[in-house]
Amino acid sequence: MPQLLAGKRLLVTGVLTEASIAFATARMAQQLGAEIVLTGFGKGIRLTTRVAERLPSTPDVLEMDVTDIEQMGAVVAELGDRWGAVDGVVHAIGFAPASAIGGNFLETPWEDVATAVQVSTYSFASLARVMAPLLKAGGGGSYVGLDFDATVAWPSYDWMGVAKAGLESACRYTARELGAQGTRVNLVAAGPLKTMAARQIEGFKSFEDTWGERAPLGWDITDTEPVARVVCSLLGDWMPGVTGEIVHCDGGVHAIGA
Repeated sequence: MPQLLAGKRLLVTGVLTEASIAFATARMAQQLGAEIVLTGFGKGIRLTTRVAERLPSTPDVLEMDVTDIEQMGAVVAELGDRWGAVDGVVHAIGFAPASAIGGNFLETPWEDVATAVQVSTYSFASLARVMAPLLKAGGGGSYVGLDFDATVAWPSYDWMGVAKAGLESACRYTARELGAQGTRVNLVAAGPLKTMAARQIEGFKSFEDTWGERAPLGWDITDTEPVARVVCSLLGDWMPGVTGEIVHCDGGVHAIGA
């Protein structure tokens, strides 16, 4: 489907390594005809800039910390000057301090919980708010975030699991708010993948074992392309009536009991 994203103007966050879902999405989006811009921030922007060179066409990288409203505004202004409108945004942002994951759920201080929720949950709504005018100028467009099944409690996932539950609710409310301007808002709930984020989770091996035993279709924890395909499908125009949805790309584990 080489024309799926032809002419689309996309903002992709969260590209840090080639192993990331965001990188696979950016690569596939370019292969499908999109023009993209990446974001990074702090020391990580060097990683983003370096890995951007490994894409089919090296995109620009803009600095954007989603906890800094001025930086977010600067990105909106830059994209407005560059394109005048945006057709899609990928929210691939999540972070929890070490105390908030790894098995000490009841011991996590509020300050660390607040950080996890601000970065992993609230940023979904705040990025939607600042990008809404550019999405509207593009005819509505698509806003896609990355999720991990929050319907159950996972080993070691702790407050990140709570943040993901909030993200799922935030997706529904954001879809409600932006529906009038034609913007579709959805999440892709991916199975576990060996990304930089996964390396922060103590006990990640237990996720591998669960998917190895329960995925009807099987699951390769090193292959980000299946998830990137779903994200790109949502960024295109093939599903104009889908919003507020959580699309699972996890080999089917979410549908199978223990």
